[in-house]
Amino acid sequence: MPDRILVVNPNSTDAVTQGIDDAMAPLRIPGGPEIRCVTLAEGSPAVESQSDAEAHTAAFVIACFSDPGLFSARETTAKPVLGIAECGILTALTLGHRFGVISILARSVPRHLRYIAAMGVGQRLAADLPVGLGVLELADAHMTLARMIETGRRLRDRYGADVLVMGCSGMARYRAELEEAVQIPVVEPTQAAVAMAIGRVRLGWGRGLTLPGG
Repeated sequence: MPDRILVVNPNSTDAVTQGIDDAMAPLRIPGGPEIRCVTLAEGSPAVESQSDAEAHTAAFVIACFSDPGLFSARETTAKPVLGIAECGILTALTLGHRFGVISILARSVPRHLRYIAAMGVGQRLAADLPVGLGVLELADAHMTLARMIETGRRLRDRYGADVLVMGCSGMARYRAELEEAVQIPVVEPTQAAVAMAIGRVRLGWGRGLTLPGG
């Protein structure tokens, strides 16, 4: 059985990939699959050109909250392909009744809302609020964490969220501190996607079948 889960960061920012890799530490367990995190610049531009890697890869994770290319990628491989937005939101639904999303920029919000509506879970969304920082600005730990805590508390107190989803993989390093500050569950979506991928690999669900949803 292939023993690698390949986590691809599509924005080719190495600092974000490093943060994702650090967040994978709790999921790297004895006897479990290797979890390899790469930026798009390190690998091929799509799963369809991963024929070499596929021989040793059990599942792919697209580590961008927009889930870019998710459905196209699923059409090019029989291996599981998971998007972090889909997995993060589905995980949040198991942890609370109404989830809030912390986004990076205001322009990200309409795209998220369209995706959440397409998933059919819009009635469970409390709100999606931005922190007003770009991906590269998330490296400023003091400012980023302060804005995320402020936004998380607004989602909790004003909009009734009882679980939060971090709306960018670049936020991964702040999950534990954010949860401590807001005192409600916080989902880091790449962790959620890789945890699901490990389950798919270990349980073998759908192996050998052609699945319409990946």
